[in-house]
Amino acid sequence: MTLVQMQTRPAGAGPTHRKAVEAMDSAGPQVWDDMSVEVALSVMAAARTGRLVVCDQDSQCTALVTQRELTAIRNSSAYTDRVRLRDVLGVHAPFAAP
Repeated sequence: MTLVQMQTRPAGAGPTHRKAVEAMDSAGPQVWDDMSVEVALSVMAAARTGRLVVCDQDSQCTALVTQRELTAIRNSSAYTDRVRLRDVLGVHAPFAAP
């Protein structure tokens, strides 16, 4: 399983495509929704970012999650190390990063 997916910018990308890729890059690293909350927090720390783009098994971006949200989940009384991002994020439609 790949923990973080990096996107390369095609050399011939037009201005519209460049804007979309830059927006995704600025949103944070991409992770999969089957990742545990603890691992997602570790990825955030390693990437020195405060947010992650969460993707589903079809590589569709489904959510943007922040360090504050994940820390609150980890500190809750219902938390276990088996909690996955998809368990706490619920069902989301694909989104476009700001």
